[in-house]
Amino acid sequence: MTDQPQAEAAGVWTPDGEVIARPGETALLDAIATIYDPEIPVNIYELGLIYAVEISDAGAVKVEMTLTAPGCPSAQELPVQVRDAVLAVPGVTAAEVETVWDPPWDPSRMSDEARLALNMF
Repeated sequence: MTDQPQAEAAGVWTPDGEVIARPGETALLDAIATIYDPEIPVNIYELGLIYAVEISDAGAVKVEMTLTAPGCPSAQELPVQVRDAVLAVPGVTAAEVETVWDPPWDPSRMSDEARLALNMF
């Protein structure tokens, strides 16, 4: 038996022994929504570029995202920006962002807010 308590299911232990709540999906999506496609004045979440967000019990996060087109000029920078935004959320211990192409993105994936902002109704 050790003197250090076990990590609780609702939290992650820091090296200093504090318990930080596991990151919630809302906090992660809010962080991701701060990232904008440089060519489109709408955040990447509302554009429908985020396909999946998985959160492990240990606070590791995996994001599957796509881009509007395979030749997108922001293909290198957007996944890095997503990773950095996710890592800034309290309780996140690691972040992996994978760019996927299946299913391909199309405008039907945009939220109503994105359609309104882009006048695409």
